[in-house]
Amino acid sequence: MSNLAKIDQVTNLHRNNELQLLCFRLEKDKDLYAVNVFKIREVVKYRGNITVVSHESSSLVEGLITIRELTIPLIDMRKWFHYDSRMKEKNLKEYAIKREEGEDDIIMICEFSRWTVGVRIYEADRILNKKWTEIEQSAGIGGATQNSKLVSRTRYFDGSLVQVVDIEKMLVDVFPWIESEKEEEMRQIRELHTTKEVLLADDSPSVLKTMQNILDRIGVEHKDFVNGQKLLNYIFDPRTDVEKIGMIITDLEMPEASGFEVIKQLKANSKTAHLPIVVNSSMSGSSNEEMARSLNADEFISKSNPIEIEEVMRRHLA
Repeated sequence: MSNLAKIDQVTNLHRNNELQLLCFRLEKDKDLYAVNVFKIREVVKYRGNITVVSHESSSLVEGLITIRELTIPLIDMRKWFHYDSRMKEKNLKEYAIKREEGEDDIIMICEFSRWTVGVRIYEADRILNKKWTEIEQSAGIGGATQNSKLVSRTRYFDGSLVQVVDIEKMLVDVFPWIESEKEEEMRQIRELHTTKEVLLADDSPSVLKTMQNILDRIGVEHKDFVNGQKLLNYIFDPRTDVEKIGMIITDLEMPEASGFEVIKQLKANSKTAHLPIVVNSSMSGSSNEEMARSLNADEFISKSNPIEIEEVMRRHLA
């Protein structure tokens, strides 16, 4: 699919407050999980070589694989589901995806947050078309259980449960030095003096935490919301002083009301149309700016980039 076609497809879905989820399983006939299709380049069968990069039993990276001249890290999602950041030496080998001898690996090639990774699953299922209003926030997402790896849930065609994976959290767990790089970037940003507050919406607990740290470092007051609907409820509450709001930072993919629904409602209302809206998205590729413009957003930043966040704040709040 060309970049332009992908922009049109994503935009049309968001305009209708819809999304598409690729459903998959990590074990035969077991639970259904899902990821937004626009973070997946393709799903492939793979029987090639895996270049092992770590022999540690606790490693989340299976090795490196090469698909059509692209070499990428391979992650076993079932191993990650059993990973606990408080027990980093835990043996994860027994939790790897189980396959019969001679069977091909099934690998999702995922693109997000400027990364391309291979994610091993047991099997891919169908694509599920849903309204964002049909997506529920997962309970216990901030806990230490497996739920901390899930952001939301919905229902399959037959009414069974489908749980949406926090794929950004997976990236941070597998490559912890990404957060170290962010901390280094945070040391470079300077405090901004403003009387305005920033409203932040994101359904990923890990992203919310990172963004809170960045905004605290910049020194701006902020209110945080776990989805777009809660942000909209706050803004349109008669008790809210809209004049105090200086900026909205929103994810695109959220339960109840997507980021586009946030943009659409705020830009359509004369009391809020002036508010600068920044899309904070892990959608990768050169189509980012075009997509932001097509959604009528004012800015587009790659997911939780401290330097970019400071730059847009200085443009709009300084």
